[in-house]
Amino acid sequence: MNNIKKIVLTGGPCAGKTSALVKVIEHFSSLGYKVFTIPEVPTMFTQAGMNYLTKNKDFFYEGEKATLEIQIDLEDKFMKMAQTCTEPCVVVCDRGAMDISAYMTPETWNKITSAVGTSTEELKNRYDAVLHLVSAADGAEQFYTTANNAQRYEKADEAGLQIARDLDKKVINAWSGHPHLRVINNGEDFDRKLNRVIKEISNVLELPQSIEEERKYIVQLTDEIPSYIESDITQLYLVADPGCEIRLRRRTWNGNSINVHTTKKTVSPTEEIVIERQVEDTLYESLLQQADPYRRPIHKNRKSFIWKGQFFELDTYLKPVGNLMILETKGIARHEDVKFPPFIKVIEDITGNRKYYNYNIALK
Repeated sequence: MNNIKKIVLTGGPCAGKTSALVKVIEHFSSLGYKVFTIPEVPTMFTQAGMNYLTKNKDFFYEGEKATLEIQIDLEDKFMKMAQTCTEPCVVVCDRGAMDISAYMTPETWNKITSAVGTSTEELKNRYDAVLHLVSAADGAEQFYTTANNAQRYEKADEAGLQIARDLDKKVINAWSGHPHLRVINNGEDFDRKLNRVIKEISNVLELPQSIEEERKYIVQLTDEIPSYIESDITQLYLVADPGCEIRLRRRTWNGNSINVHTTKKTVSPTEEIVIERQVEDTLYESLLQQADPYRRPIHKNRKSFIWKGQFFELDTYLKPVGNLMILETKGIARHEDVKFPPFIKVIEDITGNRKYYNYNIALK
């Protein structure tokens, strides 16, 4: 049976999902993969007569419940088809089950998932990766348009742009906690955004990828961050063969925890293979016995946020070092300017400085 990977492409309005899907199909088909794509169910429902802005609560409830049921059923049917294929397969969902939760209150969402016989945790675990493309409304406003989706409610005026930005953040929050959630920035070059999608899917498929350094800075926080996702991270490194790095991480947010086992293997001076998998608590506790005796656990607080279409992670280290705050960019090209927020003061650019790699910070 195929080891089939199921991946969600999501994001705020006008994020480039349609273009990304075309590129994904072309790229991975050329590599010999059978690519299945699950259409965006809410758009199908809207075209069929569903009104997600209705004030009729019963109509809204039944429509959203049906949307979730069809989402799950479509995915299950395509996964069964994929299992019959002899070539490697990847299933790409144009939005996934958790996107539905961004459009309603938590109470309504809990009622619907209970009625369908599932839960938020079960729904997140259905997917191997979630790639969130940031809306053009945040940092690439000149490219924001509603022309490619007549069902879009967020118009291309300032009020509509703000609605789109807020919705973009709600969708990220809905998927928060997924072990392979990746946020794909806007940038000067839209092709780079699409190439980042290809790179992230290639990582999930365990294909060798070029080694890229994300830009990192020692910073100070001078004011409150307007909107962010906060999590507590404990990570340690396990004993590994030369040329291989194995990390075990527990991330906790809003009372929820997730454990991720990551292996990085260098296959050439310029390429590496990264494999991530979620592990249950019992396996996590067992793997702790394999901790590298020459490295200490790392404990840090992380605040993740979007500013002007760029995604940042701000880590405040608690152990084994203190008084260290590192800001890391995600997916910003070397030639692009980093749009530093006004509440961040840059002390030093440490991009490529191995002293500040977590692997080395952990050294005893």
